[in-house]
Amino acid sequence: MQVLRHIPATLQQPCVLAIGNFDGIHLGHQALLKKLTQTAQKLNLSSAVMTFEPHPREFFMPGSAPARLCSLREKLEYFAGAGVERTYVCAFNRHFAKITADEFMQRILRQSLNAEAILVGEDFRFGAQRAGSVTDFVDAKFNLISLPQVNLNDSRVSSTRVRLALAAGELQEATALLGRPYSISGKVIHGAERGRKLGFPTANVHMRHERPALTGVYAVKLDGLNAVANLGVRPTIAGIPKLSLEVHVLDFDADLYDKHVHVEFFHKIRDEMKFPSLDALKVQIAKDVAIARDFFVGK
Repeated sequence: MQVLRHIPATLQQPCVLAIGNFDGIHLGHQALLKKLTQTAQKLNLSSAVMTFEPHPREFFMPGSAPARLCSLREKLEYFAGAGVERTYVCAFNRHFAKITADEFMQRILRQSLNAEAILVGEDFRFGAQRAGSVTDFVDAKFNLISLPQVNLNDSRVSSTRVRLALAAGELQEATALLGRPYSISGKVIHGAERGRKLGFPTANVHMRHERPALTGVYAVKLDGLNAVANLGVRPTIAGIPKLSLEVHVLDFDADLYDKHVHVEFFHKIRDEMKFPSLDALKVQIAKDVAIARDFFVGK
């Protein structure tokens, strides 16, 4: 898959284009991407996606923006797996935010990207002040392809609903909304090796965002291996609180440093908490490991 981090100055090959944030790539997003590739094949055009980095709400409201469900790398990996041929990653900054709805349609979509068909969610808004809507695409004579709303248990599937499920520890609901276990991927980096000193060596997975959609202690799988993970700020450890994802893989002692790994979340064990001592923390970690073992035995 070709990835472009700018809007090309020259006219591109005609394409079918899906536009959106695609945070989490839930069932609704998956239906849109499936329709994208099917339509492109039917019309003998290339398939393309336009997404935004950062999320527009992170730009406008950095202090109150929603938790990020997935990183840009995770989105791009999913696009490639879904058969998307080209992705445009638009830097959402002050200049991009000032582009009018008409300029976005005419200069970017028509004169640059050569989008012969557009796929967006029914509530998609675009342009300065979010002035543009799906009806504007129709008025501008774009071939707008709409999809019916994707529901689960009589409610619309959305990134917001996924965030609420994760925050509440409802991992089964999150899995149903995503069509797969919720996961975080990242590079294993060197830490202070406190876990090893406590008898539970951990892989420290680099977090790209400081406000994850979930925190606490979980039964997880790291690249398919049973494990227990703590995602949070380690309140028992002295020093400046810093978000970390630490994963103890059960019955495993190989070197994972510098590897890019995927951590899938299956069951919440408890909230993160502060313990009076490292010995008390060690006792609790042993209990967490036992709960994770029992969970995977029962699966």
